Amino acid sequence: MQKKNGRYELYGNPITESQSRAADKWQDMLAKKFSYDPNEKYNLSVKDHPYGGGIFGLKDIVRDGSGAPLNKENGVVVSTIRMGFGHYRIAMAGVSAAKAMGFTPHWLDLLSVPGITTDVINWCNTNYSKYSRISQRYSWFDKYVWESLTTGEPSLPGLNTLFNNWIVTWPWRFMKTEVKDYKMSELFRNLYGALPSDMPILTSHMWNCMGAVAGGMTNVVDMMFDNWPMAFQLTEGAKHAVQSPSGYYGFRVMRGFDDKGRTLKPIPADAIHYTGHHVDHELVENIEQDCADRISRMKAKEPRRFLVTMGGAGAQRELFKAIIEHAIPLIQKGKITLFVNLGDHKDNWVWLQEELAHHKDMIHTHFTWEDTRDFTDSIRANSASGLHVFLHDNTFHAVYATNYLMRVIDVMITKPSELAFYPVPKIFNARVGGHEMWGAIRGAEIGDSTVETRTIPQTLQAIDLMTEEQDLLTLFCDQIVKNKSIGIYDGAYKSVELATGKKFTR
Repeated sequence: MQKKNGRYELYGNPITESQSRAADKWQDMLAKKFSYDPNEKYNLSVKDHPYGGGIFGLKDIVRDGSGAPLNKENGVVVSTIRMGFGHYRIAMAGVSAAKAMGFTPHWLDLLSVPGITTDVINWCNTNYSKYSRISQRYSWFDKYVWESLTTGEPSLPGLNTLFNNWIVTWPWRFMKTEVKDYKMSELFRNLYGALPSDMPILTSHMWNCMGAVAGGMTNVVDMMFDNWPMAFQLTEGAKHAVQSPSGYYGFRVMRGFDDKGRTLKPIPADAIHYTGHHVDHELVENIEQDCADRISRMKAKEPRRFLVTMGGAGAQRELFKAIIEHAIPLIQKGKITLFVNLGDHKDNWVWLQEELAHHKDMIHTHFTWEDTRDFTDSIRANSASGLHVFLHDNTFHAVYATNYLMRVIDVMITKPSELAFYPVPKIFNARVGGHEMWGAIRGAEIGDSTVETRTIPQTLQAIDLMTEEQDLLTLFCDQIVKNKSIGIYDGAYKSVELATGKKFTR
């Protein structure tokens, strides 16, 4: 991060002196709050990942020094963070692609390494989750505050002035937010400085990317999220793997990244790459077969299989309740089979049991990875019925359960988060944050999803259509197969290519 004449710059575009001072103060506040030691040493070693080792041969980078020495030969680091589930999911796509291309993937989760990273990120994540849930509880907050914060576009005249006088002072779209986040991520430099500087590394969140660059790593590829360009995703010194052409253009020209509306200098072409959607190898490789199975089940009049996912922020309980209540008579009539992934949210299982107190006999629970895996494998070529609830005791299996189930379900019901980019027919329910709107637009336009259903009645209407009719499922499956043929779902492979120089051959 360069600073000239008291002003930080991003690709030659300066922010103001006052914004630069505010970013320095932000870093100083965090350093003092969490007792940052600039001379702290990290003794990193490698163990088999406790959850992903058996799935991907995944290695876990740990700090306790009890593992084997890290060997960079044929290794690719994938660095992630839990801020919701989306960033974990992107990282898993990178891991899957790296393994498919012959590399040994190494997992670096900033929340599993004790120290300043864990302290700072947990503090930030707590606030993000809180406001995300508030946005779903209070429509005025969602419309006039959360949407504006997450897009950088005020919903009311003068809202930026309100932000500047309130606790929300850093709309995510603007360069000043990128500088603030980079200065925070500089506190992570000692962790990344303990890795080989030229080791290929994929990152699934800007704080991972910024920390790696600040720590001196020279071969950093950022697997970018969402479909709405925001300045805080950029890290000068990294390669950016963008999932859509529109996103590519927005980042390339830094569209809307200046809080005064000025046209900015574009970022260099070699710093940004259109790669396509970040998707697991197993899903991409089997698209034709899985879509054929969906059509075959539809023609055989088997119950339509729906998967409902609860995101990492734990919002949208009212919507969940409405979907499940609507589904119960359809399950009883043999029209649908419903899968509900609660992730790792035990409190939501307590809530759901109360909601389904009169239908306990319908519920089939899957609370271990072995059970989830075995059940999913058992219904690939066999029928499935009833209401199935999935809950896991760790984030890795909680996230990957959805990925694993995707191959055997017909329709996924999800907010347009990172799941918007996955090759499975989707009903998009209401977004959580304005930035997610553009994921729904992307999915609808490439033809593998509905438009965003902004109300509960609209979501239930989509469920009924996908249950009773055949045209939408056929359309979405046809489009998914076509999309694969032109590389739309190849983002994870191409990210590995950018990091390693090795080309993927199907």
